[in-house]
Amino acid sequence: MPSYDYDLFVIGAGSGGVRAARISAAHGAKVAIAEEHRVGGTCVIRGCVPKKLLVYGAHFAEDLRDAARFGWEVPDQCAFDWQRLRDNVLGEVDRLNNAYKQTLTNHGVEIIHSRATVFGPHSVKLADGREVSAKTILIATGARPHIPSCPGHEHGITSNEIFHLDTLPKRILIAGAGYIANEFAGIFQEFGTKVTLINRTDVILRGYDESIRDRLLQISMTKGIDFRFHAEFRDISRGDDGSLTVEMMGHDPITVDCVLFATGRVPNTEGLGLENAGVEIDEKGAVKVDAQNRSTCDSIYAVGDVTNRVQLTPVAIREGQAFADTVFGDKPTTVDYDCIPSAVFSHPPMAGVGMTESEAKEKLGSVKVYTSDFRAMKNVLAERNERALYKMVCDGANGKVVGLHMIGPDAPEILQAAAVAVKAGLTKDQFDQTVALHPSMAEELVLLK
Repeated sequence: MPSYDYDLFVIGAGSGGVRAARISAAHGAKVAIAEEHRVGGTCVIRGCVPKKLLVYGAHFAEDLRDAARFGWEVPDQCAFDWQRLRDNVLGEVDRLNNAYKQTLTNHGVEIIHSRATVFGPHSVKLADGREVSAKTILIATGARPHIPSCPGHEHGITSNEIFHLDTLPKRILIAGAGYIANEFAGIFQEFGTKVTLINRTDVILRGYDESIRDRLLQISMTKGIDFRFHAEFRDISRGDDGSLTVEMMGHDPITVDCVLFATGRVPNTEGLGLENAGVEIDEKGAVKVDAQNRSTCDSIYAVGDVTNRVQLTPVAIREGQAFADTVFGDKPTTVDYDCIPSAVFSHPPMAGVGMTESEAKEKLGSVKVYTSDFRAMKNVLAERNERALYKMVCDGANGKVVGLHMIGPDAPEILQAAAVAVKAGLTKDQFDQTVALHPSMAEELVLLK
């Protein structure tokens, strides 16, 4: 029986890797986890958490403007201190980083602050040249922002750097049309920055329901965000005053203070040495895995964004848990990828679960769609014309709710509870039988026509 330094060696201390390491150790495994940056991964350090805190900060701009209609005396001009918000957000990131490290340590997981690469089916090499062995290796290295290859791309930044800006840009160009692009567009627009969003096609938020994403586009344009579609980079150049001039196909050049690339994310597999163990990757650079998260090498597994299945933090956590329970907990577990809720923390936010209307029509043929298009009570009194839109997609044969999509205040908070009903396979009639909670926005879910 071979002897190894560790039962499990995890490469990458993001959400998936941390969960896998912690649960495996709780099952009795001797575990080490290697991380070359900070513990917590994209979500905690440079993603969901700091971004959501910026979303909260940005929303005060609207709240302050609306407050007068609710009887509050608010100055016409309210000063905003970007550096104060930035530093407070980064302070919270520091706290979470330490909390994650403490959790791992409390569970007996050894944290190795080093880059680690695969040296063989049971072998890992650290940056200092040290080689360690493990019965099982888990790849949980996540993904990184994609950077376009246009001339001058080095002048742009990504979502990794956006949280560390010294000053708030007066003008920003955001490349991309996914959730990261639209979220930061909303954030900076509320902070008073002139926002221009460019995209190679004329579709934003591909994969979300058409009606909901069209409503976000309409509201965003009303708020002053400039969209340039069918636009591709040709060149980015820096002027003597530090400004950036962006030339693009199909549109006039634009001069801004900051260019943010939000054009997708790439699995972190380059230079990992996976070929040393016969681990196959696909055409997008993701680790190929089966339903048990096992790669093409029997002793090496992978979870999270590096597999490019569903790039969501809660999914990575579930995959990490399933891996640990299967391999070390004697409890074979697979992740159910059906009906995963998701949200875009735009202004206003949108959220959805299940099939979109077009997906349902293609798969089921006969569908029934119910909608509610309304102004939230708060928006009415604030004299804000922004309208929410809720949409329920049902199987025409039996009334089963197969999709639920919404845009409006607190949409993600409302959808999380409603997603349980969709996952459980409830019908439109069962929604209708539920008494409305009045007055609330969520009551529209049981009043849809």
